[in-house]
Amino acid sequence: MRSLFLAPIALLGVSAIAQAQIPVESGYQITVNSNLDEQQPDTALTLREAIALANGTLTYESLSPAEQALVRPSAAGGTQIGFDLPPGETTIALSELLPAVTAADVTIDGTTQAGYDPSVAPPAHVAVPTPIVSLTPAAGAEVFRGLMISGDRVTVRGLSIYGFSAASRATQTTPPADIFISNAPPPADASPLSPPVRFFDYEAELAPADVRIEQNWLGLPPTGEIPDQTSTFGVSVFNAVNPLIRQNRIEYHEGSGIITSVRAQGLQVTQNTILSNGLAGMPDAIRLEGEITDAAIVDNLLCGNDGSGIFMFKPTGAATIRDNIIQFNGRRFERAAVYVMGQAHQITDNFIGYQPGAGVAVTAFPLSDRNIIRNNRFAALDGLSIDLNYAHNVQVQDFQQGDGPNPPRNSRYRREDTGNAAINAPQFNASTFALVGDQVSLNGRADPGSEVDLYQVSAAGSYRPLAKLLTTVPVTEQGTFSAVVALPAGTAISAIATDPRYGTSEPSALATVAAADGSVPVLLSQPVNAPSCLPPVVQQPPLVEPPEPIRLRVPRNIHFALDRADISTASAEVLSRIAAVLLEYPFLTVEIQGHTDPRASVAYNQALSDRRAKSARDYLLRQGVAAERMRIVPLGESQRATTGSSRIDYARDRRVEFIFEDTRGLDIIFESQETDLQPE
Repeated sequence: MRSLFLAPIALLGVSAIAQAQIPVESGYQITVNSNLDEQQPDTALTLREAIALANGTLTYESLSPAEQALVRPSAAGGTQIGFDLPPGETTIALSELLPAVTAADVTIDGTTQAGYDPSVAPPAHVAVPTPIVSLTPAAGAEVFRGLMISGDRVTVRGLSIYGFSAASRATQTTPPADIFISNAPPPADASPLSPPVRFFDYEAELAPADVRIEQNWLGLPPTGEIPDQTSTFGVSVFNAVNPLIRQNRIEYHEGSGIITSVRAQGLQVTQNTILSNGLAGMPDAIRLEGEITDAAIVDNLLCGNDGSGIFMFKPTGAATIRDNIIQFNGRRFERAAVYVMGQAHQITDNFIGYQPGAGVAVTAFPLSDRNIIRNNRFAALDGLSIDLNYAHNVQVQDFQQGDGPNPPRNSRYRREDTGNAAINAPQFNASTFALVGDQVSLNGRADPGSEVDLYQVSAAGSYRPLAKLLTTVPVTEQGTFSAVVALPAGTAISAIATDPRYGTSEPSALATVAAADGSVPVLLSQPVNAPSCLPPVVQQPPLVEPPEPIRLRVPRNIHFALDRADISTASAEVLSRIAAVLLEYPFLTVEIQGHTDPRASVAYNQALSDRRAKSARDYLLRQGVAAERMRIVPLGESQRATTGSSRIDYARDRRVEFIFEDTRGLDIIFESQETDLQPE
């Protein structure tokens, strides 16, 4: 590709190219050969100049002869922006916002850079080659967005884009992001005196169509490490029609990896690896708001993010969510793995597991029904596999995490105040069913007009998640169902009902398969895999003999100064020891508990303890400890280290504790330490 960009220059020579007539209407093939961020006639062509050329705000005639030699007519139509940056100068550091790409049919292609190898990619859900060309703010510069896209059929490919954020300030800022897609980007800074954002300025007719974001690393440099300055969001789809976000790595953002706003109609998110996002703000991997008709989230890995894998907030239109791996999320907030608002969403064929909350929670308000949740596999949840929230449970944790099993529907009004119109969970006719030969006959009751999916359930998790779909049977007009399946004695089973008029129910109470003599043997549970977002997920073989307990002298706490959440030099030394142990033993996980002394309000101390736990987690993250192995639990002043009120007592209270767990089910020995104690 690089030789394709440069061959005509070698054949024609600089003077011939300078005299060529290149109408802007036909588009350009442009080679960026400088990582400087400037626009002036000289010997080098910058990305800023290339975008201005594509937009028509910079003319070919105004370029120097050397710059004109890097521009030629586009053979394919539209404008292709490629790269031939000098070795060691492949990072473009922006001093201010680039102009939005307003022209149609523009491709910004980092795969054209010399040294780009499509076969070199770290392990991932879908391998994304390591980029060479990076886009990031210059040192000390506040640049809100990496690329802004306002034109139809714009493609961004093969780049590393990271570090785009906004400092906290009294005035509001519109969303900073690595890539921002909208017909007219709202102002970067919006003070109370600024004109309001008018939603009729973002109608579908104005929205850029068919934008493609593919094979990029968003939020991280080509080294793969967490950057010193993290981006706020990955891709912000403010207003767009049919955008495609495909085969990207999206990691280490303060907020969501992908977020929509006014419109993301026809959004396609497929084969992305979305890890470790939500580090400081909106904690969810993907957050869907606004118009999302015909959106599809398909075949992505959503892992190690701080909140939900997918979080919907009052969307308009229905989305399809299928064939995704959604696991080890909720590292900072207890939320459902998939949190649903709205009507007629299809959530099918996903693996959903290892979540401190429900698998899928359907909100009660605003009215959310006809949501189909079928043929998913669940594992190790701290809530129901499917939780239909009831409107009388209106605390934040009820709406985000789930409120537990609902009673049978006892009033027609329940159709309006419960998720999925309060469709009843099936009820088995018995708590145990005996085998006849190697088969068992199951029967029960469910809402007429529905179908019942029978599941084998897992032993792990508070509510025994739906682990394996066994069969699907219809419900008669009399409200009965039956099925015959082959299962071993001791198997626990559950069921869900789906009526297309209302949606999918919560799981039924469990029933158990008994042996022919009525006994119920206890089946051995499988060992728990070490938390990992790296493919492939391989089940560990059963343990023949339990290994010896690990005996390590590991610090279990660090301390903080009064009203501070930053890591001291002494605490950093302790954290480095903890990181070394976690890196040496990948089967260890850690719960990071934040604490305070009692001298403030409960709410203030709760927030302070969260900041302290987050600071410790972020330090370990930068040391290479995977996000999915760590969970933040802020406890405020509720669990003091002491009962006294001296300066030393309060200094001991101001701490973060690390609760280690061996995922093989063994004990680990650890010790308290006070080398970093910080009395007032």
